[in-house]
Amino acid sequence: MSTSNPPTADPTSTPNPPPPPSTNNKNNLTHSASLTHPQRSHLRSQKGLTIWLTGLSASGKSTIASALELRLLSPPYTLSTYRLDGDNIRLGLNSDLGFSPRDREENIRRIAHVAALFADACTVAITSFISPYRRDRRVARELHVQRGLPFVEVWVDVSVAVAEGRDPKGLYVRARKGEIGEFTGVSAPYEEPGEEAEVRILGEETGVEEAVEQILGVLEGKGLVGKGGEVREGGLVEG
Repeated sequence: MSTSNPPTADPTSTPNPPPPPSTNNKNNLTHSASLTHPQRSHLRSQKGLTIWLTGLSASGKSTIASALELRLLSPPYTLSTYRLDGDNIRLGLNSDLGFSPRDREENIRRIAHVAALFADACTVAITSFISPYRRDRRVARELHVQRGLPFVEVWVDVSVAVAEGRDPKGLYVRARKGEIGEFTGVSAPYEEPGEEAEVRILGEETGVEEAVEQILGVLEGKGLVGKGGEVREGGLVEG
């Protein structure tokens, strides 16, 4: 008789996670801020937005996000910027979530709201999450659109074979052995953004700095960031 242990999901997974809190609670009252977003943007001399990086594990999302954060914080941009990373968020805010489709949906819902708060506070929020489901990414985008906040989706596009060849954490190896369940690209799907993404980085042939320049080019083209940014009427940051 075999004594091997049965396959298990990621250690952070919970078998029956509690349902997300209801957003229809009649006792939840919204407090209207006295300061409007355009007013805050003008006072801070900066426009907030969310840059949402999506892609397979080991696609290079976090590396690109880190380099982009440093560039935006530094001259000539010098913008308030904060990076939200999937691994770190799962250690705290989302430590109660696993990797089932339902948990992944709740993971993205929560981080979308956090990113929107940063953007509303006139900070550039950079998120790097696998966010494998198209519907969840659309929900994150719509949340920003409803609040009048810019949302730029960046698809770091690499094949499963290339990502698996990198595999710095050894996760693909474990997933292939059945030690990790619901692993994107192996036992769970990744739904490609296609034309929904404003930026598509061909990760197999694009270096980190080149990827950062590609993203900055789109942001500048949309008038969302500028070098030595000056806030014009309407809160847009221009060079």
